[in-house]
This record gives sequence, C-alpha cells and structure tokens, in this order.
Amino acid sequence: MYEAYWELIDRPFRKTPDPRYLFLNETYEEALERLLFAVEEMEFALLTGEVGSGKTTLTRALVDRVGERYEVGMILNPRLPPRQFLRTVALELGVNEPPFHSNDLLERIHERLLALYEADRAALLVVDEAHLIPGKPTFEEIRLLTNFQLDDQNLIAIVLVGQPELRGRLRHRTYRALTQRVGVSFHLVPLSLEDTRAYLAHRLSIAGVERSLFEEEAVLRLHAATDGVPRLLNHLATQALVEGMARGADQIDGGVVAAVLNDDFAVEAHAASRKERVPLGARKK
Repeated sequence: MYEAYWELIDRPFRKTPDPRYLFLNETYEEALERLLFAVEEMEFALLTGEVGSGKTTLTRALVDRVGERYEVGMILNPRLPPRQFLRTVALELGVNEPPFHSNDLLERIHERLLALYEADRAALLVVDEAHLIPGKPTFEEIRLLTNFQLDDQNLIAIVLVGQPELRGRLRHRTYRALTQRVGVSFHLVPLSLEDTRAYLAHRLSIAGVERSLFEEEAVLRLHAATDGVPRLLNHLATQALVEGMARGADQIDGGVVAAVLNDDFAVEAHAASRKERVPLGARKK
C-alpha cells in the first residue's frame, strides 16, 4: 500500500516475528548469546520481558541459529492441563501416536530423546507465553522433563518464555525444585532513545531504504509514546508512514507522529497499563 511511495521492497514494521528484522542491540545480542549457550549446554533457560518486547522474535532467531541438528518443539499456547501439555510436547518432538496416560507419555518422550541422542541429534523445547501455564501440575511436568539426562549431559534443552509475572510465580517456594534447575536467565528491557533511533533505521534498511525517513522530533515522539517497546514502535511507525503518504510528505516529522498519536487506542492502552504498574507510593499526589 505505502511501500511504493516510500520506495520500500517490504513492509518494515510488520507485527509478525520475522527473524530477518531482529535488531541486535547490546541487550538483544546478549540475550541471544545466552540462549544459544543454554541450548548448546542443554540447559533449562528462562526469558522474560514486557508485552511486545520482542521475546517471540528472539526465540525464532534462536531456532534459526541452532540449525537442523535440533528437533525443535514450539508450544505457543501452554494453557493446558498436565497430560495435554505432555501430549503436545510429545507431538512437537516427533512422537507418533502419543499414549493417553502421563507415565506412558513420559516414557515415550524419553525414548524419543534417547533416539535423537543416538542419531547425534538433540531436542529443544520452547514454551512461549509460559506465564499462562495454569498451575503447579503443569510446571511439575516440565520439571520431570529436565530429569531426562545421561551421566554427563541433559537430553533436552528447555526455554520458558513469558511476561515478567512468570518470574514472580517461579519465585514462590512451591516452584523451588524447578527454579533450582534454571541455568540461564535473562530479562529484556525496552529500547533506549538511541536504540529506538537505530531500530527504526535498521528495519528500514532491511526493507530497502537507507535514508532516514524519520526526523529527530518524530523519533523523540515515538520513543516517548512507546517507552521503547518494539511492538508499539512497529505499530506507530506503520501508521506514521501511512499518514505521511497521505500528506505527500518527504519525511516523517513530529507533526505526522503527533497526528497518529492523537487518537490511537494502542498507545492509550499502553499508557493506562504503565500507570497501573507504578507503585502507589511513587505516584504524584
């Protein structure tokens, strides 16, 4: 729609987790390196971040990096009871016709992991939206999966990915048997103003435009409105490109961004959420 106007070969701010557009600033590069280390060492890893911080994009990049040696299982909706969770794990890891009972499922998964090991392969399980896991019984099944090991190594690498409340849940003493097995932990923080500027330029470059389309005032307004959350940046940057095209603009200035911000539900919702997260004692009276 707007690609031709701005001489783009692709839409640079899609909301899909396309690893091609992964922006590796210092934080995201460290996160990816730690996750790669966890997978190579067959560790249990925890990745958290706010809504829209780029967690899913990062895990897609992780899967691309580990290559075909790994049998990768991706659970995108873990809001499952324990047995159904195990059945999903079994299917994702290539177990044909998983049995019904939990003990049988664990046995078949173990057999599959041993078969992968004997074929000089390994298993990686990524559980996205892990903060939605319904309760301790499902977490207990995850802990049991970490028990599958040989004398010198684990048979499966597991990465739990979720919002910050996942950390809060796992800090409870109920889950200490699981949290003691976490080998790598990382929390994503929003982009700084400098990173926001570089993020916009990076995605435009991947989409075929090297010149700066966003003036400095536009970048300042985008960062202030989004707190550097990538998903919100993608949303507003797209709206700004559309608005700029409608105005016949050569660049996106502060006025274009202001017009977009004037009545944007996503920004309003983010601002409301931000206020809710501020401790009562820190609010101005």
